[in-house]
Amino acid sequence: MRFGILRFPGSCDERDALHAASLVGEAEILWHQERDLRGVDAVIVPGGFSYGDHLRAGAIARFSPVMAAVEAFAREGGPVLGICNGFQVLCEAGLLPGALLPNLSLRFVCRQVEVEVVSTDCAWTRGCTGGERLSVPAKHQTGRYYAPDAVLEELRANDQVVLAYAPGHNFNGSAGDVAGVANAAGNVLGLMPHPEHAVDALTGSTDGLKLLSSVVPVAAASR
Repeated sequence: MRFGILRFPGSCDERDALHAASLVGEAEILWHQERDLRGVDAVIVPGGFSYGDHLRAGAIARFSPVMAAVEAFAREGGPVLGICNGFQVLCEAGLLPGALLPNLSLRFVCRQVEVEVVSTDCAWTRGCTGGERLSVPAKHQTGRYYAPDAVLEELRANDQVVLAYAPGHNFNGSAGDVAGVANAAGNVLGLMPHPEHAVDALTGSTDGLKLLSSVVPVAAASR
């Protein structure tokens, strides 16, 4: 099992994602100017401030050469995980529905949050239990998930709302308490909290490993 971790100018969590992925498989960095994925089994689009968040978060990174390969990989069923800025990039690329808006507080917030696993019909949550709570840190200023009510209802009906903020933990004002959504096929997941920062008991939680390890048998079965 080999993970490819994208690196854009302005990424700041790719090394953490590399370390986290290496705990459940092999992992390597993929530079944003590359045009192929070197045969990796899963892709992680990490957090940070790609291209300095110019225009809006994720808007420029979406046009990086490597993203054409990521889009093709995703449409062929390859597992893709977008974390924080990576979630923003995937929404900008049209691989995930909705958009990420500024927090209602208009402030950057960093805190430990609890999210509930709403759906296990996703490559990245197959190893979890429905209703299970995961403790992971969140750190963002533009992380308020938005989609029109009709779209939210469709996402819920299709089990595409994969993670939701537990009661009292929706600090950014996300619509419907959405913390993470998947595409219709369930192979692409985007979430604002950072599972790569929750892989060591010394940091208070290893719950992030549940998401990363969930995809290993899925990727193995698709080889």
